[in-house]
Amino acid sequence: MAGLFGGGAGRDVAARQLRVGVIGAGHFGRFHALKAAASPRESLVGLHDPDHARAAAVGVEAGGAPALALDDLLACCEAVVIAAPAEHHFALADRALRAGRHVLVEKPIASTLEQADRLAALAAGTGLVLQVGHLLRYSAEHDAIAGRITRPLYIEATRIAPFKPRGTDVSVILDLMIHDLDLVLAIVDSEIVDVDALGAAVSSPHEDIANARVRFANGCVATITASRISLKTERRMRLFSEEGYLSADFVKRELTMIGRDKGLLLPGTGGFRREAVSWTDHDTLAAEHAAFAAACLDGAPVLVDAQAGRRALAAALAVTDGIAAVRALWERSGLVSGAASRSAPP
Repeated sequence: MAGLFGGGAGRDVAARQLRVGVIGAGHFGRFHALKAAASPRESLVGLHDPDHARAAAVGVEAGGAPALALDDLLACCEAVVIAAPAEHHFALADRALRAGRHVLVEKPIASTLEQADRLAALAAGTGLVLQVGHLLRYSAEHDAIAGRITRPLYIEATRIAPFKPRGTDVSVILDLMIHDLDLVLAIVDSEIVDVDALGAAVSSPHEDIANARVRFANGCVATITASRISLKTERRMRLFSEEGYLSADFVKRELTMIGRDKGLLLPGTGGFRREAVSWTDHDTLAAEHAAFAAACLDGAPVLVDAQAGRRALAAALAVTDGIAAVRALWERSGLVSGAASRSAPP
């Protein structure tokens, strides 16, 4: 039923705008509102946030969209973008889907796998679009990697940044690491069989730094590090496969591929070539909104659907469980103090 208010490709549908409401007027909600207001295929009809004044201010910035009560917003829109804190994702998405509205929900899709399954079943049963906001799937960096490495043997990903208060309502796993988990899962066509992980809370009540080693059924291994308490920003990914070796620096927007197909011949290497690529990032959030509108209005496939969101959540929860197991070992061995005697984070 994609296109509950009208579907099917065609000139009339392509010209029509999707009436979108934004739930949550915080950091990401503001950006979503601005993108919806600027989109040629979307019309921002209103915002909802417990902070009515904040929603009103963002609405003015986005062209005059009103701040509305949730029921009023659901009554006048065809689709919603949910950019509320993560613990509210399930309840809000469930309410919107039951109201017959398409949903773009920020990552993570929900707090538990049971909740994710319930949302997936509800969307499938109603024929509504349920898209999960794993933004990097729409990025130039994802396209650059996926177009060159299709059968990775080993992946190493690093995503570190200085501390910012925003995002500390969840752990660094759900805040930052889940981006790379989703990218890895999009590249590796296999199920996770084992996760070793460790992490620590430093400046917030949740883990601020984490490392995970993820093993897949096909033998591929991924090592992922995430930190939000670093002195610098670094975002890198390295991949090894029979196709070659790829190193990507997402901050510098540079990629190097050592393989046999493209680039300058490297003397003395038996036919290997070096390909150096740089790219200019496009507006990934605008691309995400365009994909959402196409799914709702035209019935286009959903790139990051509920199952993709669930898979990323399952991986993140496995990392969280691994960290908890290691923490319990540390406490039993006396390596760290127990939970009861732990001082509050600075």
